[in-house]
Amino acid sequence: MRQLIGETPGTPGSLEWLAQAYAYPDDGAWLRANMVTSLDGAARLDGLSEGLSGEADKRIFGVLRALCDVVLVGAETVRAEGYRPARARPDFAERRAAAGQSPAPVIAVVSRSLELDLSAPLFTEPLVPTVVVTTVDAPPGKLARVAAAADVITAGTGSVDLPRAVAALTERGWRRQLSEGGPHLLGQLAAGGVLDELCLSVAPLVTAGDSPRIVNGPGIPDARPMRLVSLIEEKGFLFTRYLRPTDPDRSPSVPART
Repeated sequence: MRQLIGETPGTPGSLEWLAQAYAYPDDGAWLRANMVTSLDGAARLDGLSEGLSGEADKRIFGVLRALCDVVLVGAETVRAEGYRPARARPDFAERRAAAGQSPAPVIAVVSRSLELDLSAPLFTEPLVPTVVVTTVDAPPGKLARVAAAADVITAGTGSVDLPRAVAALTERGWRRQLSEGGPHLLGQLAAGGVLDELCLSVAPLVTAGDSPRIVNGPGIPDARPMRLVSLIEEKGFLFTRYLRPTDPDRSPSVPART
């Protein structure tokens, strides 16, 4: 593993090195998204992002999870990818304890319909309680069943108000936020103006087909520029890190949203 853009001290590829390379700002709310794409822009292969991943991508995926307070994910992705609870990682236990974090990040599922399998391990076996983010006018019966299996945050009427939901997560003390998609959720976060950072893995694959892009949804009236601050390569995979352009540098002291 080698860093082509950016300078991170330490041994490239080690967990400590990756933790420094992907460190969150010291304070304020910060939402990063982690996505993978093929060279021709596909967000999935055979219907799953797993097909685009590799050893280094999975290592970085694990580090990003180990650093965050909460993982934000859409219900469609939960169903398709068979999401399980986040696990505690011994290598990060001391770091998380010193930062006042729970042993593992919270998984927060965004769902308007509340069509969720509440018998799945994500709801029956979490190390920390799973959160469901839904609308104020969600069907009462479904809402009651979900509330019995998970913590519930309501934001918006008719559709989930993502900026309000992100603010609610921050109010709970979960300021280090990570979105794992999918494309529809990322599109809503980008359109809502709450995306601070994009960590995009580019797989050395050409897939063709009709897979969605990593951001899939209504167009954004004004294209949002992002600034490349880090580029890591291993075995043809490229791991990019882009920040919103108002930030002066990529260091952990970058000003974050409050």
